[in-house]
Amino acid sequence: MNGSTAKFDPLEPARISSLPPTFYYIPNFITAEEEVSILQKIPAQRWVTLSHRRLQAHPSTLTKNNTLLGAHLPPYLVNPVIDRFRTLEIFKDTPHKQPNHVLINEYKPGEGIMPHEDGGAYAHVVATVSLGAPICLEITQKPSSNETDGVSSNDQSIGSDEALAKVEDSTRNTTMEGEVQDVANTLNQQSVPQYKYPTRILQEPRSLLLTTGPAYRDLLHGISPVEVDEDLNAETVANWNLLAEPHVFEEAGGRNERGTRISLTYRDVLKVSSAANKVLGGLGKR
Repeated sequence: MNGSTAKFDPLEPARISSLPPTFYYIPNFITAEEEVSILQKIPAQRWVTLSHRRLQAHPSTLTKNNTLLGAHLPPYLVNPVIDRFRTLEIFKDTPHKQPNHVLINEYKPGEGIMPHEDGGAYAHVVATVSLGAPICLEITQKPSSNETDGVSSNDQSIGSDEALAKVEDSTRNTTMEGEVQDVANTLNQQSVPQYKYPTRILQEPRSLLLTTGPAYRDLLHGISPVEVDEDLNAETVANWNLLAEPHVFEEAGGRNERGTRISLTYRDVLKVSSAANKVLGGLGKR
């Protein structure tokens, strides 16, 4: 920084130093009372049940051409989370200057999601608030073109976590198929030799994980379908020095016995249909 011309970055203290410089982790982003309030307001009738997990999208899923049917997010997803995003300037450089889409995922013990990227339907900023129980997010590099084992490009489709619902449960004809992002079309072979992969990010209850820029573009993230996260320590968890309560896992012998974890994934969808309010009516206000 250069004296008076320097601009303070409110996210710099939260940067995960052992990963590319656009991963950030903030423990206790919301309070325990706010966590309980949000969990109580998630509408039971909106869950889409898959073979290994369930999820819901607000205000709606994307259309087949990756367009959001624009509507207001429900108040419990706005306050207090989005006001805090503004304070940290998290979405200040995205097209709509704030998130317009939230995906809610539920992970019970033994459930997970295959390694994926969030895809080109969104601005390169993902903010995930974790509720309920802690869980490990695994960070891996994208496969090179010679690691596809002869699978055709059409079979390599792994994109947003909404799109993965189609892959995970092929018996359901969900409306999420438009969000499939073909990794074969977006492979980035940029290597970052100073960083060690795979690695893990431990997401505590009430924490915020922010992924932007190169971290968004160049790496994959997923959750192993296990009931216990093992061998948790400063060498194996990238954000260990940022955790609110690392002693909890140390006292458990480096183990995290999973409970039910709910994630709120906030993103800014690039294409929004302004006519959608007439279609959705009051759906976004539920």
